[in-house]
Amino acid sequence: MRDGMNSNWKVIFDDRNRFFWMLQCAGWFGYALVHYIGSLMHEMRDIYVLVILLGAYAGLLLTLPLRYLYRRIWDSSPWQLILVVLVASYLSAAAWAVIDNATYWEIYKFGFRPESNWFYFKNTIAKFYIMLSWSGLYFGIKYYQMLQDEKQKALMATSMAHQAQLKMLRYQLNPHFLFNTLNAISTLILIKENDLANKMMSKLSLFLRFSLDNEPIKKIPLEQEIEALMLYLDIEKVRFDERLHVVIDIDEEVKRALVPSLFLQPLIENSIKYAIARMEEGGRIVIAAHQVDDDLLVSVTDNGPGCPTPARELIERGGVGLSNTRDRLQALYGKNYSFTLTDNDPHGMRVEIRIPLEQIETT
Repeated sequence: MRDGMNSNWKVIFDDRNRFFWMLQCAGWFGYALVHYIGSLMHEMRDIYVLVILLGAYAGLLLTLPLRYLYRRIWDSSPWQLILVVLVASYLSAAAWAVIDNATYWEIYKFGFRPESNWFYFKNTIAKFYIMLSWSGLYFGIKYYQMLQDEKQKALMATSMAHQAQLKMLRYQLNPHFLFNTLNAISTLILIKENDLANKMMSKLSLFLRFSLDNEPIKKIPLEQEIEALMLYLDIEKVRFDERLHVVIDIDEEVKRALVPSLFLQPLIENSIKYAIARMEEGGRIVIAAHQVDDDLLVSVTDNGPGCPTPARELIERGGVGLSNTRDRLQALYGKNYSFTLTDNDPHGMRVEIRIPLEQIETT
C-alpha cells in the first residue's frame, strides 16, 4: 500500500507540468482559505466568499503568463531576470487589483466607490508583494528541480563509472596476464622458490588493490601511476627474467602531474606481448614524461621488431591496449589530447600521449 502511494507521488514529481498545476491549485486555494479565515474576524456577509474565490481565481490565471515569460528569459543575465520579474510582477499585480476591486465594489458594495484613490494603490502594492512571492517560489522550485537533476546525473555517472571500472579491469588485467602470473607463482612454489613466489603474490595483490581503489574517472599523480606500473613490471620480470629491461625517464617537475589511473598499463602490456615476448634476447621498454609548453607529453617506447601494419589501422583494430586507452583519453579530455603511434628509430614502436598539464594542489 505504502509502496503504491510512493510510486504515485514519484509520478507526480517526475511530471513537471502536473507538479506545477498541483502546487498552483494548492497555493491559490491556500490563499483563498487564509482570506476566508481572516474574514471570520469581522462581520462579513456570505457573499464575501464569492469575492474571495474570484480573487484567488484571478490570481491563478494572471500567474500563468508569468510562467511562460520566465521560461523564455530563463537563460538571461541575473540583472535582466530581476528587472523582468519586478516589472512583470507589478503589472500582474495592477491587473489583479483592478479585477479584485471591481468584484469587491460591484458585488459586495453594490457599486459604491471610495472617495480616495489611495485604497486602489495600497491594494496594488499588497498584490505586488504576493506576485513577487509567487515569482520567488517559482524560481526557487525550478532551481531546486535543476539541482535534483544534477544530483541524479551525478548518481548515474557514478554508476557508469563503476561499470567502466569493471570493464577496465577486464581489458587491462586480461585472463592471459592473470593466468600467466598465477602459473608462474605455481611454478615457483613447485621448485621451492617460496620467498620469490610470496613476493610475486604480494605484488599481484597490491596491483589488484590499486586497480580497485582507483576509478577510471579519477586522476592520480604521475609518480603514483609509475609506482603501480612498477608493480606490474616486477610481476612480468619474474616471467621474463633478464629479458625485460625497463627505463624510467620522468622529469622531476611532472611527477605530481595528474593523469588517468592505469592509462599506461595497457600500453606496457602491448609492448611486452608484441615486442619483448617475440625476442629471444629480450628487449627494452622506455617510459618517459616531460613538460611541453602547457602540456604533459608521455611516451612508451620499445625496441621490438615493430609492426608492418599502418599505425592508424593498428589503433583501430588492435584492440584492447591501444583503442581502450584512446577511448578513455577522449572521454576525459574531449578534443584536448593527442594519441599517436609511430615507428621507433632504429626499430620498434613508439606511443606518444599529450594531455593538458594538471598539477596536484599542494597544501
